[in-house]
Amino acid sequence: METKELRVGIIGTGWIAEKAAITLNGQEGLSCIAVGSRTLEKGEAFAKEWNIPKAYGSYSELIADEDVDLVYVGTPHSHHFDVTMEALQHGKPSLVEKAFMANYRQSKAVVDLAREKSVFLAEAIWTRYQPIVPLIRSLMAEGRIGTPRLITATLGYSMGNKPRIMRPDLCGGALLDLGVYGINFVRMFWPGNIVGMESQCVKSDTGMDLTNAISFVFDDGMLANIQSSACCVGHNEGIIAGTEGSLVVDNINNPQTLRIYGPDRRFIEEMRVPKQITGYEYQFLACRQALADGLTETPFMPLDETLAIMKLMDDLRFKWGVRYPMDDE
Repeated sequence: METKELRVGIIGTGWIAEKAAITLNGQEGLSCIAVGSRTLEKGEAFAKEWNIPKAYGSYSELIADEDVDLVYVGTPHSHHFDVTMEALQHGKPSLVEKAFMANYRQSKAVVDLAREKSVFLAEAIWTRYQPIVPLIRSLMAEGRIGTPRLITATLGYSMGNKPRIMRPDLCGGALLDLGVYGINFVRMFWPGNIVGMESQCVKSDTGMDLTNAISFVFDDGMLANIQSSACCVGHNEGIIAGTEGSLVVDNINNPQTLRIYGPDRRFIEEMRVPKQITGYEYQFLACRQALADGLTETPFMPLDETLAIMKLMDDLRFKWGVRYPMDDE
């Protein structure tokens, strides 16, 4: 089927919405035609800065715009549920920023509605869509590192006392903001059955996890270690170690370089990803292709995988005693 230009409406005007606007302005086949904010003043300012034709002072007005092909939900994850439900009720294809929702319950309700109405829905976990993913999978399938046995993923940023990290009502903590990347890194390269899970976290005075360590044991003998922190500068590498070598990814949050090592950590080869605008373009292009093909989800991030990861993060949070107001609704 012919792939036409994808006209996107952005919901939200924060820094992640800015990144989406930069991406849509710079990629052929994509355009941002509208922005929706909680106030018209903010919407108009954002539209002027990023050369967006239409600005709305409410999310509902953007959702009702018949020219919008895809709604991109770029608000904090604590505010994803209501706006995504409204978009789906109106039959609007939606791409929702990570973390997908506050918890599994919300995620299941949203996915159920999308499937009931046969409306396209996807999670914008941008690393899932990037070209390094099939490259790594092909190297593993070719046996370049032998049999994989250990995956390590770490991501840390020194984020101070940002409200979105410290406040329960904003679904704070490192897990949903940063740990989600580590979990996705593991699962997109090793989607086997997890038979054991251990974890620890250090919490803030507000009860949010600031630093956490997670271990998964798979039924085939694979072990994965994941660390995330909102209070330190991490090295942010991902490592897939096998019986004959290892693959080292420079940054699991936006991979640019992949290094291959052989036995005794002997350097073999370095590969770099194609030049990108922001790295967000791949998720929008995937949505464009899926819609052109008449799909209601994208194979890059199946909805069942989104649900599985939300359930894992619920299990981890509840073990740590990290709860949000939405958990009790």
